[in-house]
Amino acid sequence: MERVTGIRCCAALRSCFPILTWLPGYNLTWLKMDLIAGLTVGLTAVPQALAYAEVAGLPVQYGLYSAFMGGFIYCIFGTSKDITLGPTAIMSLLCSAYIGGDPVFAVVLTLLCGIIQAGMALLRLGFLLDFISHPVIKGFTCAAAVTIGFGQVKVRVSQSLTPPAFSFASCISIICVLRVGDVILGLCCLFFLVMLTLMKNSLGSSEHEASLLVRSARRLVWSLATMRNALVVIAATGVAYSAEVTGHHFFSLTGKTAEGLPPFKVPPLSETVANGTVITFSDIAKDLGGGLAVIPLMGVLESIAIAKAFSSKNNYRIDANQELFAIGLTNILGSFVSAYPVTGSFGRTAVNSQTGVCSPAGGIVTGVIVLLSLAFLMPLFFYIPKASLAAVIICAVSPMMDFRVPVQLWRVKRLDLLPFLVTFVVSFWEVQYGIVGGVVVSGFMLLHIVARPKVKVSDHGVLLLELDSGLNFPVTEHLSRLVYKHALQVSPRRCLVLDCAHVSSIDFTVVHELTELLKQFELRGVSMIFAGLKVEFNINRHVLLSADLPGFRHTDRVDEALQLLTSIINNSNSQ
Repeated sequence: MERVTGIRCCAALRSCFPILTWLPGYNLTWLKMDLIAGLTVGLTAVPQALAYAEVAGLPVQYGLYSAFMGGFIYCIFGTSKDITLGPTAIMSLLCSAYIGGDPVFAVVLTLLCGIIQAGMALLRLGFLLDFISHPVIKGFTCAAAVTIGFGQVKVRVSQSLTPPAFSFASCISIICVLRVGDVILGLCCLFFLVMLTLMKNSLGSSEHEASLLVRSARRLVWSLATMRNALVVIAATGVAYSAEVTGHHFFSLTGKTAEGLPPFKVPPLSETVANGTVITFSDIAKDLGGGLAVIPLMGVLESIAIAKAFSSKNNYRIDANQELFAIGLTNILGSFVSAYPVTGSFGRTAVNSQTGVCSPAGGIVTGVIVLLSLAFLMPLFFYIPKASLAAVIICAVSPMMDFRVPVQLWRVKRLDLLPFLVTFVVSFWEVQYGIVGGVVVSGFMLLHIVARPKVKVSDHGVLLLELDSGLNFPVTEHLSRLVYKHALQVSPRRCLVLDCAHVSSIDFTVVHELTELLKQFELRGVSMIFAGLKVEFNINRHVLLSADLPGFRHTDRVDEALQLLTSIINNSNSQ
């Protein structure tokens, strides 16, 4: 008995702390691979964090504040070896709609998101994510890609692409606003990022047949292409620095940023603005409004979807509720270091997986790289051109715009285009409304399927109704209408076989309605027989017996029911 208790305690500990499942078997080979993967992801995470902070409307250092906590927390509580937590394009875009560029609002949002996510994990509410359908997710990500991409073009290149009215004077004003240096540098950064991406994708098709020298060269090129974001930002920073020291101000720079590591402190729960007005915690929560529902759900949805994709690819399993808890705890502790909400990053997770990471310990290396950048490199970030960060963002979000999705939806189920298009179009108005609109449309479609299941009506001498799904209360009126139309309101009245072979559940409302239908059949001198009823409770014992209805009959197969009814009809005719 004590041994069984001990085994259960160990299993519970491993469930709560997944690090205990892989740490005992950790070895030097894993350490080597985790170091390489963590370093590679870190060199990708730093420039992306700076860029995503701009998308969120925050100073660039807040991107780095958000990029390191996930590596340490997820290593202990996460169940996927591949996933990396940190700022992403979608979460940054969602946050920008609620925080208004205010760091205090961002930190409070992070704290509340973490509490909500951790609470959902403890209450086992991860199933709520199942109600956000794939067309809604795809519609949102496509709209987010377009919004973020064009937002970078607008802000970084022309500063204003929407003059009050079209005229020759307005065209001149736009041309005057353009900074030629930003345009040229941005296009050059985009060109090199795209080229490096294409080079990386073209490598490795026949590596097993190549010589050692060729394989080494491919690995070198692949490594450089993987670190393309860092290389392009470093090169652009060098160009901008050279221009500045020679007195030429060709580029818009990131500018002065806060130096050093963020202090570990309790998140601010109120804010005093310049005019002395105090914004209380309740006021901040009210201003965040729907963001307290949209951002936690989308953060968890994005992260778990990525974790499931890579666990399937690399043949291991994840625990969705444990992932939910890990993300929630990361956001809670992240609020103590001034982070804004984070989630799993598909791009960085792909880099992590492709580099051969063996455990979540690779996230620790990534976190250390970010911390070193905060500690020693912040003064150099002054010279990072904003155009280079814009190029990094545009290349990061461009794969999210998947033009194959509408075609696939059209081929599989055309009606699924409706939530996709609603989400896609409405997201250009307000991102959160796009998600809500898509979920509502998907919900109505689901309710319609539940309330109006397919019922096949056929004539075999007696009437046969074949149900293809469960019988729940919304379907009662529809089912009664069909029975009356085909059996009770015709002349002569028809006997009926109700084929329930595919029915997996029946609720009380349906049972009550079936009871009333049986009474009507008895009153009209005809019969209704149930065939193949396999629900988890006995209708006759629970309800129909109490109604004292001798007319209730049930058979295991449809052919038995048809034979029984045929014999009843023949006996009635002979009499």
